[in-house]
Amino acid sequence: MSAELDLLYTDVEEALRDSVRRVLTKRCGPDRVAEVYDTGSTTDDAAWQVLASDLGLAALLVSEENGGAGASAREAAVVLEELGRAVAPVPFLTSSVIATTVLEKLGAADLLEQLANGEKTAALVLPFTTGPDGFTTAVSVSGAGELSGTVTSVAGALAADVLIVPVASQGGLDLFEVPADDARITAVSSLDMTRQIADVELIGVAGTRLATGAEASNAVQAGLETGAALLASEQLGIAQWCLDATVEYLKVRKQFGRVVGGFQALKHRLADLYVMVESARAAARYAAASVAAQDPDSAVAASLAQAYCSDVAVFATEECVQLHGGIGMTWEHPAHLYLKRAKASQIGLGTPGMHRKRLAELVDLPAA
Repeated sequence: MSAELDLLYTDVEEALRDSVRRVLTKRCGPDRVAEVYDTGSTTDDAAWQVLASDLGLAALLVSEENGGAGASAREAAVVLEELGRAVAPVPFLTSSVIATTVLEKLGAADLLEQLANGEKTAALVLPFTTGPDGFTTAVSVSGAGELSGTVTSVAGALAADVLIVPVASQGGLDLFEVPADDARITAVSSLDMTRQIADVELIGVAGTRLATGAEASNAVQAGLETGAALLASEQLGIAQWCLDATVEYLKVRKQFGRVVGGFQALKHRLADLYVMVESARAAARYAAASVAAQDPDSAVAASLAQAYCSDVAVFATEECVQLHGGIGMTWEHPAHLYLKRAKASQIGLGTPGMHRKRLAELVDLPAA
């Protein structure tokens, strides 16, 4: 790790956190989030409009020359912590992080300006399980420039206005911009309906070529790697909420005439969970700071964070459900929302096993 990297939160980042938390508390409470399972809505459009336009969060990773705020991955990571804490159904990760990073690498100024002001959202058309290395595409381009193919399990496609489509070509890989209305997008029943996936089918669709060859591949890899690094911060937010909610519940829940938080066995479990969450914070902050500083070890930091934080988030949500007892198993309690987001995100942008394998290769650790 570079000596210059500071993992502590700055005053600006804490102020940003406070602003995002206030909006989410007011507009995106657990009851509101649970509605996406009942109404079939894929995003909370009202909350996203406030976050994207009024707070300017959609512009964070867009450079100033392209009409954005010119912020860094550190600020985006703080936002994702709060979005994870609220399991907010908004396309910040898919549009304002992954797709935006791809487009920034390509200098797509016009589209970036539209994303920055909240006028449009975008999605990278790859399966949500795709990690930073070895990605492939099932979409091809004809001699007439028409795109055809089907990509399954795409996150953010249902809410997107624009699709960024990797296409197999003679040069290896091309990137095309396609209006979402020109594609056939079919919703898929997802474990986590707050980030619903969809299948995207293109049948003879015309698109605008953005890049080709190494430029296209490098842009996609940058988007996936930044997404993986910052997804760890969302997973940290999930784990932190579960720890906080469980501690508060065990302070008031009584059994056999005693507050159950006083039982030593439960204290041990909470202490272990606290250590895991704080360790996840260190890993997530390291990943965000490395990406922000364009540190040479940013790939190592991203895979380290994903390999650890994704499992911590799942463990924290499982402990939350179990330690809440019967109420934790009910639909009315929000614990299930966090469990579903944590389990779905565990395989997002590469599984923990894939990232451990990648990490071993990056640090030249031979297989046993």
